[in-house]
Amino acid sequence: MADPKTRFLGGARILPQRVRGEMTAAQLVDGVFTAYNAARLREAARLLATKMLAPDTTVAASLTGALTPGGYGISCLIPLVEAGFVDWIVSTGANLYHDLHFGLGMRLHHGSPFVSDVELRKAGVIRIYDVFFDYKVLLDTDAFVREVIQAPEFQRPMSSAEFHNVLGRYVTEREKVLKIEGSSLLAACHRAAVPVYTSSPGDSSIGMNVAALALTGSRLTIDPNLDVNETAALVYDAKRSGGKSAVLILGGGSPKNFLLQTEPQIQEVLGLEERGHDYFLQVTDARPDTGGLSGATPAEAVSWGKIDPDQLPDAVVVYTDTTIALPLLTAYALANREPRPLKRLYDRREQMLGRLREDYLAARGSKGND
Repeated sequence: MADPKTRFLGGARILPQRVRGEMTAAQLVDGVFTAYNAARLREAARLLATKMLAPDTTVAASLTGALTPGGYGISCLIPLVEAGFVDWIVSTGANLYHDLHFGLGMRLHHGSPFVSDVELRKAGVIRIYDVFFDYKVLLDTDAFVREVIQAPEFQRPMSSAEFHNVLGRYVTEREKVLKIEGSSLLAACHRAAVPVYTSSPGDSSIGMNVAALALTGSRLTIDPNLDVNETAALVYDAKRSGGKSAVLILGGGSPKNFLLQTEPQIQEVLGLEERGHDYFLQVTDARPDTGGLSGATPAEAVSWGKIDPDQLPDAVVVYTDTTIALPLLTAYALANREPRPLKRLYDRREQMLGRLREDYLAARGSKGND
Protein backbone atom coordinates (compact mmCIF):
# COMPACT_ATOMS: atom_id res chain seq x y z
CA MET A 1 0.00 0.00 0.00
CA ALA A 2 1.37 3.40 -0.98
CA ASP A 3 2.42 5.76 1.74
CA PRO A 4 -0.38 8.41 1.99
CA LYS A 5 2.30 11.06 2.53
CA THR A 6 3.37 10.80 -1.10
CA ARG A 7 0.08 12.35 -2.14
CA PHE A 8 1.05 15.55 -0.36
CA LEU A 9 4.83 15.51 -0.66
CA GLY A 10 5.10 15.08 -4.40
CA GLY A 11 5.82 18.72 -5.08
CA ALA A 12 9.28 19.95 -5.98
CA ARG A 13 11.64 20.45 -3.08
CA ILE A 14 11.99 24.02 -1.83
CA LEU A 15 15.66 24.73 -2.45
CA PRO A 16 15.89 28.12 -4.15
CA GLN A 17 18.82 29.65 -5.95
CA ARG A 18 20.86 32.30 -4.24
CA VAL A 19 19.94 35.74 -5.51
CA ARG A 20 22.67 37.15 -7.75
CA GLY A 21 23.08 40.65 -9.06
CA GLU A 22 23.13 39.56 -12.69
CA MET A 23 19.85 37.63 -12.48
CA THR A 24 17.18 38.56 -15.01
CA ALA A 25 13.62 39.15 -13.87
CA ALA A 26 12.58 35.82 -15.44
CA GLN A 27 15.37 33.98 -13.62
CA LEU A 28 14.32 35.59 -10.35
CA VAL A 29 10.71 34.47 -10.82
CA ASP A 30 11.66 30.90 -11.72
CA GLY A 31 14.43 30.44 -9.20
CA VAL A 32 13.46 32.43 -6.14
CA PHE A 33 9.68 32.92 -6.03
CA THR A 34 9.06 29.75 -4.01
CA ALA A 35 6.06 30.33 -1.74
CA TYR A 36 3.06 32.49 -0.81
CA ASN A 37 2.07 35.17 -3.32
CA ALA A 38 5.51 35.02 -4.89
CA ALA A 39 4.71 31.42 -5.85
CA ARG A 40 1.33 32.51 -7.19
CA LEU A 41 3.11 35.09 -9.32
CA ARG A 42 5.45 32.37 -10.62
CA GLU A 43 2.41 30.24 -11.47
CA ALA A 44 0.81 33.21 -13.21
CA ALA A 45 3.94 33.97 -15.22
CA ARG A 46 4.21 30.37 -16.36
CA LEU A 47 0.50 30.20 -17.21
CA LEU A 48 0.84 33.36 -19.28
CA ALA A 49 3.98 32.27 -21.13
CA THR A 50 3.23 28.58 -21.66
CA LYS A 51 -0.53 28.48 -22.28
CA MET A 52 -2.16 31.88 -22.64
CA LEU A 53 0.29 32.98 -25.32
CA ALA A 54 -0.20 29.91 -27.49
CA PRO A 55 -0.84 30.93 -31.13
CA ASP A 56 -4.50 29.88 -31.06
CA THR A 57 -5.39 31.77 -27.87
CA THR A 58 -6.99 35.21 -27.94
CA VAL A 59 -5.86 37.27 -24.94
CA ALA A 60 -7.98 40.04 -23.47
CA ALA A 61 -6.65 42.39 -20.79
CA SER A 62 -8.65 44.55 -18.38
CA LEU A 63 -7.01 47.64 -16.88
CA THR A 64 -7.96 49.33 -13.62
CA GLY A 65 -6.03 51.45 -11.18
CA ALA A 66 -3.84 54.37 -12.20
CA LEU A 67 -1.50 52.38 -14.44
CA THR A 68 -0.83 54.81 -17.29
CA PRO A 69 -0.03 57.91 -15.19
CA GLY A 70 2.59 55.82 -13.38
CA GLY A 71 4.21 55.00 -16.73
CA TYR A 72 3.06 51.38 -16.98
CA GLY A 73 1.54 51.98 -20.39
CA ILE A 74 4.97 52.75 -21.83
CA SER A 75 6.96 50.25 -19.78
CA CYS A 76 4.68 47.20 -19.94
CA LEU A 77 1.42 47.49 -21.84
CA ILE A 78 2.82 48.82 -25.11
CA PRO A 79 5.50 46.07 -25.27
CA LEU A 80 2.79 43.45 -24.65
CA VAL A 81 0.62 44.89 -27.43
CA GLU A 82 3.50 45.22 -29.89
CA ALA A 83 4.60 41.62 -29.19
CA GLY A 84 1.11 40.37 -30.01
CA PHE A 85 0.58 39.25 -26.41
CA VAL A 86 -2.62 41.30 -25.84
CA ASP A 87 -5.31 41.10 -28.53
CA TRP A 88 -8.05 43.31 -27.06
CA ILE A 89 -8.51 45.52 -24.02
CA VAL A 90 -11.18 46.76 -21.63
CA SER A 91 -9.97 49.75 -19.62
CA THR A 92 -11.20 52.46 -17.34
CA GLY A 93 -11.58 55.71 -19.21
CA ALA A 94 -9.15 57.33 -16.76
CA ASN A 95 -6.29 55.08 -17.87
CA LEU A 96 -6.93 56.03 -21.49
CA TYR A 97 -7.21 59.73 -20.67
CA HIS A 98 -3.95 59.83 -18.72
CA ASP A 99 -2.29 57.82 -21.49
CA LEU A 100 -2.93 60.80 -23.76
CA HIS A 101 -0.56 62.96 -21.68
CA PHE A 102 2.36 60.81 -22.80
CA GLY A 103 1.30 60.74 -26.45
CA LEU A 104 1.06 64.54 -26.41
CA GLY A 105 4.53 64.95 -24.91
CA MET A 106 3.37 66.27 -21.55
CA ARG A 107 5.36 65.87 -18.36
CA LEU A 108 4.45 63.84 -15.27
CA HIS A 109 6.80 63.74 -12.28
CA HIS A 110 7.80 61.60 -9.33
CA GLY A 111 6.32 63.06 -6.15
CA SER A 112 5.45 62.11 -2.61
CA PRO A 113 2.12 61.07 -1.06
CA PHE A 114 3.16 62.77 2.17
CA VAL A 115 2.50 66.38 1.21
CA SER A 116 -0.28 68.86 1.83
CA ASP A 117 -2.91 68.60 -0.88
CA VAL A 118 -4.12 72.05 0.10
CA GLU A 119 -0.68 73.39 -0.84
CA LEU A 120 -0.67 71.38 -4.06
CA ARG A 121 -4.05 72.86 -4.97
CA LYS A 122 -2.78 76.38 -4.37
CA ALA A 123 0.29 75.65 -6.52
CA GLY A 124 -1.80 74.21 -9.35
CA VAL A 125 -0.34 70.70 -9.02
CA ILE A 126 -2.40 67.51 -9.44
CA ARG A 127 -1.54 64.42 -7.37
CA ILE A 128 -2.26 60.75 -8.13
CA TYR A 129 -0.73 59.22 -4.98
CA ASP A 130 2.98 59.84 -5.70
CA VAL A 131 2.62 61.09 -9.29
CA PHE A 132 2.57 64.89 -9.72
CA PHE A 133 1.75 67.01 -12.77
CA ASP A 134 0.76 70.54 -13.65
CA TYR A 135 -2.98 71.33 -13.71
CA LYS A 136 -2.33 72.70 -17.20
CA VAL A 137 -1.74 69.11 -18.36
CA LEU A 138 -5.44 68.44 -17.78
CA LEU A 139 -6.53 71.59 -19.56
CA ASP A 140 -4.30 70.97 -22.58
CA THR A 141 -5.36 67.33 -22.84
CA ASP A 142 -9.02 68.36 -22.63
CA ALA A 143 -8.44 70.90 -25.40
CA PHE A 144 -6.84 68.24 -27.61
CA VAL A 145 -9.74 65.82 -27.08
CA ARG A 146 -12.36 68.48 -27.79
CA GLU A 147 -10.59 69.66 -30.94
CA VAL A 148 -10.21 66.13 -32.32
CA ILE A 149 -13.72 64.87 -31.62
CA GLN A 150 -15.29 67.80 -33.43
CA ALA A 151 -14.04 66.29 -36.70
CA PRO A 152 -16.81 65.07 -39.04
CA GLU A 153 -15.80 61.40 -38.65
CA PHE A 154 -16.82 61.56 -34.99
CA GLN A 155 -20.29 62.95 -35.62
CA ARG A 156 -22.23 59.70 -35.21
CA PRO A 157 -22.82 56.84 -32.77
CA MET A 158 -19.94 54.38 -32.51
CA SER A 159 -18.57 51.70 -30.25
CA SER A 160 -15.90 52.73 -27.76
CA ALA A 161 -13.44 50.56 -29.73
CA GLU A 162 -14.03 52.59 -32.88
CA PHE A 163 -13.87 55.83 -30.93
CA HIS A 164 -10.53 54.90 -29.34
CA ASN A 165 -9.12 53.63 -32.62
CA VAL A 166 -9.83 56.89 -34.43
CA LEU A 167 -8.60 58.91 -31.46
CA GLY A 168 -5.48 56.74 -31.44
CA ARG A 169 -4.82 57.68 -35.06
CA TYR A 170 -4.71 61.35 -34.11
CA VAL A 171 -2.38 60.60 -31.21
CA THR A 172 -0.15 58.59 -33.54
CA GLU A 173 0.19 61.63 -35.79
CA ARG A 174 1.00 63.87 -32.83
CA GLU A 175 3.67 61.39 -31.67
CA LYS A 176 5.27 61.56 -35.11
CA VAL A 177 5.35 65.35 -35.08
CA LEU A 178 6.89 65.37 -31.59
CA LYS A 179 9.23 62.45 -32.47
CA ILE A 180 8.07 60.45 -29.45
CA GLU A 181 6.64 57.35 -31.15
CA GLY A 182 5.86 54.56 -28.70
CA SER A 183 4.65 56.81 -25.88
CA SER A 184 0.89 56.22 -26.03
CA LEU A 185 -0.97 52.95 -25.49
CA LEU A 186 -3.92 54.19 -27.55
CA ALA A 187 -1.58 54.98 -30.44
CA ALA A 188 0.07 51.56 -30.14
CA CYS A 189 -3.33 49.85 -30.16
CA HIS A 190 -4.33 51.85 -33.24
CA ARG A 191 -1.23 50.67 -35.08
CA ALA A 192 -1.71 47.05 -33.97
CA ALA A 193 -5.49 47.08 -34.59
CA VAL A 194 -6.12 46.06 -30.97
CA PRO A 195 -9.71 46.99 -30.01
CA VAL A 196 -9.87 49.10 -26.84
CA TYR A 197 -13.17 49.29 -24.98
CA THR A 198 -14.24 51.15 -21.86
CA SER A 199 -17.07 49.80 -19.77
CA SER A 200 -18.12 53.25 -18.49
CA PRO A 201 -17.63 55.81 -21.28
CA GLY A 202 -18.92 58.73 -19.20
CA ASP A 203 -16.72 57.97 -16.20
CA SER A 204 -13.55 59.81 -17.25
CA SER A 205 -12.34 63.15 -18.54
CA ILE A 206 -12.65 61.84 -22.11
CA GLY A 207 -16.34 61.14 -21.49
CA MET A 208 -16.75 64.49 -19.78
CA ASN A 209 -15.45 66.28 -22.88
CA VAL A 210 -17.71 64.22 -25.14
CA ALA A 211 -20.66 65.25 -22.93
CA ALA A 212 -19.61 68.90 -22.99
CA LEU A 213 -19.68 69.01 -26.79
CA ALA A 214 -23.12 67.39 -26.78
CA LEU A 215 -24.33 70.66 -25.25
CA THR A 216 -23.22 72.47 -28.42
CA GLY A 217 -24.77 70.02 -30.90
CA SER A 218 -22.17 67.27 -31.28
CA ARG A 219 -23.74 64.04 -32.54
CA LEU A 220 -21.02 61.80 -31.12
CA THR A 221 -22.29 59.08 -28.78
CA ILE A 222 -20.62 55.94 -27.48
CA ASP A 223 -23.09 53.09 -28.00
CA PRO A 224 -22.88 50.54 -25.13
CA ASN A 225 -24.98 48.06 -27.13
CA LEU A 226 -22.25 47.90 -29.75
CA ASP A 227 -19.64 47.39 -27.04
CA VAL A 228 -21.52 44.50 -25.43
CA ASN A 229 -22.12 42.73 -28.72
CA GLU A 230 -18.69 43.40 -30.19
CA THR A 231 -16.85 42.06 -27.15
CA ALA A 232 -19.05 38.96 -27.11
CA ALA A 233 -18.33 38.52 -30.82
CA LEU A 234 -14.57 38.63 -30.19
CA VAL A 235 -14.82 35.76 -27.70
CA TYR A 236 -17.36 33.81 -29.74
CA ASP A 237 -15.21 33.98 -32.86
CA ALA A 238 -12.09 32.91 -30.98
CA LYS A 239 -13.84 29.81 -29.64
CA ARG A 240 -15.81 28.94 -32.80
CA SER A 241 -12.64 29.20 -34.86
CA GLY A 242 -11.10 26.38 -32.84
CA GLY A 243 -9.05 28.56 -30.51
CA LYS A 244 -9.19 29.51 -26.87
CA SER A 245 -9.95 32.66 -24.88
CA ALA A 246 -7.76 33.98 -22.06
CA VAL A 247 -8.32 36.86 -19.67
CA LEU A 248 -5.55 38.89 -18.03
CA ILE A 249 -7.25 40.95 -15.31
CA LEU A 250 -5.18 43.76 -13.83
CA GLY A 251 -7.13 44.96 -10.80
CA GLY A 252 -10.86 44.38 -10.94
CA GLY A 253 -13.85 46.70 -11.03
CA SER A 254 -16.11 47.35 -13.98
CA PRO A 255 -13.56 46.42 -16.70
CA LYS A 256 -13.16 42.98 -15.10
CA ASN A 257 -16.89 42.31 -15.26
CA PHE A 258 -17.25 43.76 -18.74
CA LEU A 259 -14.53 41.43 -19.98
CA LEU A 260 -15.95 38.36 -18.23
CA GLN A 261 -19.61 39.05 -19.03
CA THR A 262 -18.91 38.19 -22.67
CA GLU A 263 -19.54 34.54 -21.84
CA PRO A 264 -22.90 35.06 -20.05
CA GLN A 265 -23.89 37.29 -22.99
CA ILE A 266 -23.19 34.39 -25.36
CA GLN A 267 -24.72 31.66 -23.21
CA GLU A 268 -27.43 33.20 -21.04
CA VAL A 269 -28.71 36.05 -23.18
CA LEU A 270 -28.06 34.93 -26.76
CA GLY A 271 -28.68 31.26 -25.98
CA LEU A 272 -25.60 30.00 -27.82
CA GLU A 273 -23.69 27.00 -26.53
CA GLU A 274 -20.41 27.90 -24.80
CA ARG A 275 -18.51 26.91 -21.64
CA GLY A 276 -16.58 30.00 -20.57
CA HIS A 277 -13.13 31.50 -20.89
CA ASP A 278 -10.31 28.97 -20.92
CA TYR A 279 -7.58 30.79 -18.97
CA PHE A 280 -7.96 33.22 -16.07
CA LEU A 281 -5.11 35.28 -14.61
CA GLN A 282 -5.89 38.08 -12.17
CA VAL A 283 -3.70 40.43 -10.17
CA THR A 284 -5.66 42.02 -7.33
CA ASP A 285 -5.42 43.24 -3.76
CA ALA A 286 -9.15 42.75 -3.13
CA ARG A 287 -10.50 40.07 -0.79
CA PRO A 288 -13.26 37.71 -1.95
CA ASP A 289 -15.24 37.73 1.30
CA THR A 290 -16.48 41.33 1.00
CA GLY A 291 -18.67 40.43 -1.98
CA GLY A 292 -17.08 42.90 -4.38
CA LEU A 293 -16.47 41.88 -7.97
CA SER A 294 -12.80 42.87 -7.76
CA GLY A 295 -12.17 40.06 -5.29
CA ALA A 296 -14.45 37.46 -6.85
CA THR A 297 -12.53 34.26 -7.52
CA PRO A 298 -12.43 32.26 -10.77
CA ALA A 299 -14.30 29.46 -8.95
CA GLU A 300 -17.18 31.86 -8.30
CA ALA A 301 -17.06 32.93 -11.94
CA VAL A 302 -17.71 29.31 -12.95
CA SER A 303 -21.19 29.55 -11.41
CA TRP A 304 -21.98 32.39 -13.81
CA GLY A 305 -20.63 30.57 -16.86
CA LYS A 306 -17.78 33.05 -17.16
CA ILE A 307 -15.03 30.45 -16.74
CA ASP A 308 -14.95 26.92 -18.15
CA PRO A 309 -15.13 24.63 -15.08
CA ASP A 310 -12.77 22.14 -16.70
CA GLN A 311 -10.12 24.86 -16.90
CA LEU A 312 -10.03 25.86 -13.22
CA PRO A 313 -6.53 24.35 -12.82
CA ASP A 314 -5.47 27.01 -15.34
CA ALA A 315 -6.80 29.88 -13.22
CA VAL A 316 -4.42 31.89 -11.03
CA VAL A 317 -5.04 34.85 -8.72
CA VAL A 318 -2.03 36.81 -7.50
CA TYR A 319 -2.73 38.95 -4.44
CA THR A 320 -0.40 41.86 -4.89
CA ASP A 321 -0.16 45.34 -6.39
CA THR A 322 -0.43 45.38 -10.19
CA THR A 323 2.46 47.85 -10.35
CA ILE A 324 4.68 45.12 -8.85
CA ALA A 325 3.33 42.14 -10.78
CA LEU A 326 2.88 43.65 -14.24
CA PRO A 327 6.56 44.44 -14.95
CA LEU A 328 7.56 40.94 -13.79
CA LEU A 329 4.86 39.26 -15.88
CA THR A 330 5.84 41.36 -18.90
CA ALA A 331 9.54 40.57 -18.54
CA TYR A 332 8.82 36.87 -18.05
CA ALA A 333 6.58 36.67 -21.11
CA LEU A 334 9.06 38.53 -23.34
CA ALA A 335 11.91 36.31 -22.13
CA ASN A 336 10.05 33.05 -22.69
CA ARG A 337 7.90 33.66 -25.76
CA GLU A 338 8.69 34.86 -29.25
CA PRO A 339 6.38 37.66 -30.45
CA ARG A 340 3.11 36.40 -31.93
CA PRO A 341 1.67 37.60 -35.26
CA LEU A 342 -0.79 40.40 -34.57
CA LYS A 343 -4.40 39.17 -34.71
CA ARG A 344 -5.59 42.68 -35.71
CA LEU A 345 -9.06 42.00 -34.31
CA TYR A 346 -10.20 45.59 -34.80
CA ASP A 347 -10.08 45.11 -38.56
CA ARG A 348 -12.37 42.07 -38.30
CA ARG A 349 -15.02 43.47 -35.94
CA GLU A 350 -17.84 43.59 -38.51
CA GLN A 351 -17.10 40.08 -39.73
CA MET A 352 -17.10 38.65 -36.20
CA LEU A 353 -20.23 40.57 -35.21
CA GLY A 354 -21.94 39.27 -38.34
CA ARG A 355 -21.10 35.69 -37.37
CA LEU A 356 -22.53 36.20 -33.88
CA ARG A 357 -25.67 37.79 -35.30
CA GLU A 358 -26.27 34.98 -37.81
CA ASP A 359 -25.88 32.24 -35.20
CA TYR A 360 -28.12 34.09 -32.73
CA LEU A 361 -30.88 34.54 -35.30
CA ALA A 362 -30.54 30.90 -36.37
CA ALA A 363 -30.81 29.76 -32.74
CA ARG A 364 -33.91 31.91 -32.19
CA GLY A 365 -35.48 30.52 -35.33
CA SER A 366 -34.84 26.92 -34.30
CA LYS A 367 -36.57 27.61 -30.97
CA GLY A 368 -39.60 29.20 -32.60
CA ASN A 369 -38.89 32.69 -31.22
CA ASP A 370 -40.07 35.76 -33.09
